[in-house]
Amino acid sequence: MTEREPAEEYLEGYAEILAGMCATRRRLTREEREALGALGERAAEAGIGLRALVRAHLSTARRVRPGLSQAAAEHLLSAVEQAVDAFAEGHERAQYLAIRQEEAARREFIDDLLNGRSDLGRLAERAERFGLLLSHAHAVAVAQGPEPYGDGYAVPRTVESSLTARFGNRRILLTTKDGRLICVAPADEPEVLAHFAKQAYAATDGGRVAIGRAHPGAGGVVHSYEEALNALALAERMDLDNPVLYAADLLVYPVLTRDRQAMAELVGTVLGPLRQARGGAEPLLDTLTAYFDSGCVTAQAARSLSLSVRAMTYRLDRIHRLTGADPGDPVQRYTLQTAVIGARLLNWPAQPL
Repeated sequence: MTEREPAEEYLEGYAEILAGMCATRRRLTREEREALGALGERAAEAGIGLRALVRAHLSTARRVRPGLSQAAAEHLLSAVEQAVDAFAEGHERAQYLAIRQEEAARREFIDDLLNGRSDLGRLAERAERFGLLLSHAHAVAVAQGPEPYGDGYAVPRTVESSLTARFGNRRILLTTKDGRLICVAPADEPEVLAHFAKQAYAATDGGRVAIGRAHPGAGGVVHSYEEALNALALAERMDLDNPVLYAADLLVYPVLTRDRQAMAELVGTVLGPLRQARGGAEPLLDTLTAYFDSGCVTAQAARSLSLSVRAMTYRLDRIHRLTGADPGDPVQRYTLQTAVIGARLLNWPAQPL
């Protein structure tokens, strides 16, 4: 015997229990059920599959059968059923506990990885268990939908199935955190994150995905993750409508806000006079935003605001008179556009400078 030998090591006392049950036609005692359950737990912890174990139980029952009287043998099938049920219950209990422990270990690793709380050397060792080689560079994509998502939800399962079908086992880590979908992938496989972004956008019914830049090492994963989160927050403040945001394309915004006081002074000096307009500064600020977003094409900007070209031109002239800066002049346009971006970043005029 080869395959059944490991399984039969966990059937200690089982034959005696069967014989005793059949002799008196009784059910399992509480002690016997607990003993069989404990054997099932031990077998599961040793990695013995339930299929091989059930086969070993039936094989033992066949060996017990010739030593039973005809009356006792009639009870053998019922006894085997009860014994296997008790054994399988213990086996399943151990399997469930192992799964819970694995889930807890995975969640702890993910939290440590994305928060940068653990020793980097130890984190790298743990990462290999979950398919990551932190000695390489990685990039992180974060998807945010209209509702929060957790492990086991339909949306993460759908995205994971698509990634697995497309790329198989390519050292990709897919998880959730704070209601968002997270994908960590090797930097030399950008197609993974591109596919993740496409699938997450579809699965979240038009959610938004941000992709951080690639960075080396365990600390690089945290850096890329934070870049993706910042890109999502920036898109919210700036009302960006791009479904996929790349942190590398948004580097100018952190630069502009690095000196908040200087930016506030620019916004107040350049755009402050717009408060004198009828209806306040917001309509004219929206006009500038639409004008710059259209590439300074007056007709296109007017359509985006549902205005006539004449009304749009009037507003631009009004801005010129109030601020002294001409949106049509290339040099003055740069100052105005920078101030408009600053106003959106600082949420002005809703928030005081």
